[in-house]
Amino acid sequence: MEGTSRTEKTECTETRPSTRSSLCMRLTAPRTSRHLFPRAGYGESDPNPGRNVKSEALDIEELADQLELGQKFHVLGVSMGGYSVWGCLQYIPHRLAGATLVVPVINYWWPSFPAELSRQTFKKLIVPEQRTLWIAHNAPYLLYLWMTQKWLPSSAAAMHHPEIFSKHDMEVIQKMMATPRIIENKSRQQGIYESIHRDLLVAFGNWEFDPMNVTNPFHTNEGAVHIWQGYEDRLVLVELQRYISKKLPWIQYHEVPQGGHMFMLVDGWTDKIIKTLLVGEEASPI
Repeated sequence: MEGTSRTEKTECTETRPSTRSSLCMRLTAPRTSRHLFPRAGYGESDPNPGRNVKSEALDIEELADQLELGQKFHVLGVSMGGYSVWGCLQYIPHRLAGATLVVPVINYWWPSFPAELSRQTFKKLIVPEQRTLWIAHNAPYLLYLWMTQKWLPSSAAAMHHPEIFSKHDMEVIQKMMATPRIIENKSRQQGIYESIHRDLLVAFGNWEFDPMNVTNPFHTNEGAVHIWQGYEDRLVLVELQRYISKKLPWIQYHEVPQGGHMFMLVDGWTDKIIKTLLVGEEASPI
């Protein structure tokens, strides 16, 4: 789902399915309201040329204070929004009542990944996606040129290439496309460089920390961290997600057997995931 949001009125419109480039963050005050947080450069949020994982976490903290969500709040990040949750776990763990990452983006260059596992998993991506992520990490100054050239296919995610969608994803897309679009999609009104391109640069650049060194913010079980992963996801691959869950056993890992990258958009799954975050009731698999 692509979202446009005005945080001062906490309004959100969702107009079409998408992939990781445009999925945003959700903030939830314990047992109260929900607010969508569009990352800098999306919707009506001002672009931030210095955007990074830490600045995202601090922006979330500032927004939570402006919305008066209280000393602690829940965060939920989907797809690309997952790096914002990792940032919250690293930089503002004292503000969290709970955290959920749904098909969260994985950086293949996180240092704790075994080199061979990371290499083999990376090779499973379709070639245009491999090229795009390699450039974002190793030659970020070329990313704009690569994403705007017309000779070779660039990011499969940004172009909604059919090979990145599982059978289940395609069913979700067909169902959503049959729904009339009432509100014009404005999620990228700041331009693709300030939205999609910067997301790629942040998510696949060099991080200041390794997520697999993040410590449990809930030592007394006053909250929990969840990862939800679709087994059939072709965009965020299950092998590395499983490795993360083994390295961080305090994270509650949920694998959806037939779920693709968009399984959260199936009727009822969003509420089930949020309910698990808030009250600890685990949903049944698809």
